[in-house]
Amino acid sequence: MSPAHRTRDIERQAGYLKPEHCVPPPPRSGAGSMWFIRDGCGITCAVITWFLVFYAEFVVMFVMLLPARSAAYSLFNGLLFSSLAFLALASHAKAMCTDPGAVPKGNATKEFIESLQLKPGQVVYKCPKCCSIKPDRAHHCSVCKRCIKKMDHHCPWVNNCVGEKNQKYFVLFTMYIALISFHALLMVAFHFVFCFEEDWKKCGTFSPPATVVLLILLCFEGLLFLIFTAVMFGTQVHSICSDETVSDVTREQRNKTQRLNFSHRSIILARAVWLIELKNEMVMRFSQDCEKCFSQNEVERMKDGSSEALS
Repeated sequence: MSPAHRTRDIERQAGYLKPEHCVPPPPRSGAGSMWFIRDGCGITCAVITWFLVFYAEFVVMFVMLLPARSAAYSLFNGLLFSSLAFLALASHAKAMCTDPGAVPKGNATKEFIESLQLKPGQVVYKCPKCCSIKPDRAHHCSVCKRCIKKMDHHCPWVNNCVGEKNQKYFVLFTMYIALISFHALLMVAFHFVFCFEEDWKKCGTFSPPATVVLLILLCFEGLLFLIFTAVMFGTQVHSICSDETVSDVTREQRNKTQRLNFSHRSIILARAVWLIELKNEMVMRFSQDCEKCFSQNEVERMKDGSSEALS
């Protein structure tokens, strides 16, 4: 297990969990209840995601494929694009409405702690925000207001955390979006070539300016989401293969930075102490030299005074 897996927000001994400060967890909803985060930004991003997919479907079907010269070309690409778009939206809905692995809220009660049968000196972890006992590699999400098991990150585009139970749907969503974006870019390129060879009025049901604007917007959307989702898909595959979430890596980097800052401050402090000691030593030497000089001057003055008195 990597050091990132052993990182926690708060560490408390079982005797210091203060279960009396936690209210009992609310009763669990039925098994058929749907998980949904009521976040304005997340809901807006989810609606924008569905709108962009439907816009791409509209442009592909009604601007590029219906006026195509080959029925086989239109049928094959239409079925392929529509199937990928349906799978992308289905994966998005599953990623958004699936419990990512939330820890029961307020379970840090005296009865639950006693049921754990902790050994003397055994360390358990408590989240002070949702008052729950945190299992291994769980992190608190400020948007969901819950601790999530194996939390990777909170994605506003799916209006949910990516965690232990819905990561596979998020991976599928990014893969399908990357595929339909790449497919749309290919069809836009072929359609531009087709329209340049033929008359623009014959290669679409819309006017040439409207067709060009719709294709340029689709090209920009496809290029943007291809890059974004391809990077996210690669990141998720890497985290699955290495068994390290983004939260684990971020927490480990933060701890490393804190350790480096502490060592840097220690070095600066040690240098400051050394300079102070050097300064004190120089002052002491200077004072000793001054005392020697003053004592020698006094002795000479006394000798001069005694010689004058004898004369």
